[in-house]
Amino acid sequence: MRFYRLLLAFLAISILAAPLDAQRGRVHVRGYTRRDGSHVAPYTPSTPHGRSYATPTPRPRSYAAPRARRVPSARPYRAPSARSHPRASPNSRGRIPRSREARDQFLRRSGYPHGRPGYVVDHIVPLCAGGADAPSNMQWQTVEDAKVKDRQERATCAARRHD
Repeated sequence: MRFYRLLLAFLAISILAAPLDAQRGRVHVRGYTRRDGSHVAPYTPSTPHGRSYATPTPRPRSYAAPRARRVPSARPYRAPSARSHPRASPNSRGRIPRSREARDQFLRRSGYPHGRPGYVVDHIVPLCAGGADAPSNMQWQTVEDAKVKDRQERATCAARRHD
């Protein structure tokens, strides 16, 4: 009878201790297939720096404001200068001529070298308001939004011409 009590106590302790072993970083990952079709064999990952997943090290409290993460851009921003993009004067029809080269450069930079269906290239600051005819002053705009904005710009620019 004493032997059975010892056996029962040993089994109980081993069953209760089993989850602790799993928390100590002894996690087994079954093999799986990635989205690209490559197969990953089963493995048991090791914990970083020999630390246990069950008891993470406490982090010191910091009351400083979090730092803003800088997102790297494809190209650094270069503000347009007045010399590199002079303001063009309107032609006989009252329209300001646009630079085909600047438009093509914007199309290439934005990733749509042949245009974008349902969108038009629009100047953020209108040319009649002194905006530069440069890729830095261009954006993609839906056709419907462009019609509304063009109506507002025509009214604003017409008022400026009469002043």
